[in-house]
Amino acid sequence: MNPTVYVETSVVSYLTARPSRDVVLAAYQEVTREWWRAAQGRFVLYASALVISESATGDADAARARLNVLSAIPVLDATEEAVELTRTLLDRRAVPPNAGDDAAHIAIAAANGVNYLVTWNFRHIANAATRSRIEDVCRRSGYRPPVICTPNELMEADDAEADRPDH
Repeated sequence: MNPTVYVETSVVSYLTARPSRDVVLAAYQEVTREWWRAAQGRFVLYASALVISESATGDADAARARLNVLSAIPVLDATEEAVELTRTLLDRRAVPPNAGDDAAHIAIAAANGVNYLVTWNFRHIANAATRSRIEDVCRRSGYRPPVICTPNELMEADDAEADRPDH
């Protein structure tokens, strides 16, 4: 079975956004599109009701594009376990108290046993300063934490594995 990936809202946003004039954002958009094309056959992609809700906000045309992409992706449940893990991530300050939705993304992925959480959210999710705290809280709560990474990191890891001599 292919590894599982929770696709956080920022990835869908970069995937469907009009090309940015900002060089860094334009690069993230291109990497996201490349990863998305490659991911379809290599990973089982999942979203959540939270990703759908966040994607439905803002400009109507942009929201429609995001929701169209998400329509083909199965939705994971925000189980009672995920809700409890969200609270624990916030209570133990692995994620700041004002970032409840970010904690929920992590918790939904962990509680559902997803292998990877792919995101461009460097503030509260893919943050080197908080990642070890997030992983520790997940483990102490009885969950294997998902590997938190950007599309670029996940694509490179996948490409590197294909280049190994034993493949």
